[in-house]
Amino acid sequence: MRQEAQVAPYSTRGVHGQTVETIARRIVGGSVPPGTIIDTAALQQELDVSLTVLREAMRVLSAKGLVDARPKRGTFVRPRSDWNLLDGDVLHWQAPVVSDQFLAELGEVRAALEPSCAQLAASRRTDEDLAALDAALEAMTAAGQDPDLAVAADLSYHRALFVASHNDLMLRLEMVLQAGLARRDQMVHSGPAADPVPVHRAVVEAIRDADPDRAQTAMRHLLDVAAQDAAAARS
Repeated sequence: MRQEAQVAPYSTRGVHGQTVETIARRIVGGSVPPGTIIDTAALQQELDVSLTVLREAMRVLSAKGLVDARPKRGTFVRPRSDWNLLDGDVLHWQAPVVSDQFLAELGEVRAALEPSCAQLAASRRTDEDLAALDAALEAMTAAGQDPDLAVAADLSYHRALFVASHNDLMLRLEMVLQAGLARRDQMVHSGPAADPVPVHRAVVEAIRDADPDRAQTAMRHLLDVAAQDAAAARS
């Protein structure tokens, strides 16, 4: 069995991790907009952290493209176009802001990746892959209207799908999308939702039948339904 590396999010444990999380969420949430000069002395006092902790937090955020520092200008928030939007932490920090733009961009990325992923899976899947997909479908059925179980089952399904593509780079992209997909699922499953099993099962059956074109078409239909569900949850 091939072991896949897991991409761990930045730890929020301890003072250092909490400081990174607090500043990052303010930036990606828009309360500290791009171009803002960060008053590090005031921020240090507000958060009640040492200068060492604050400096290290800024180094983390700088590595992710959120902030920069220049002589005579100081530390400032960089434009959103400079953020490393494919970084799992940046996506995680944005996820609580379920805006129309967030959902639209998430949908566009999924539309670019998942139909091709399903197509590859139909050509490359193993018995182990099919077992993982079937287990995810069973978990969806068992979840019913329980939002936590429904989200967990959906994430398991999509991870199993990407694993079945046997494309390591595509699998890494799925890891990046997990935070965004989880937040979208939490929103959709927070209220009454249509049974997700039929459209997900249609993709699995096409993969089981080794029919790449049908798998791709079924996944596109699944994404159309997913977009409708998200729009309904937003209304």
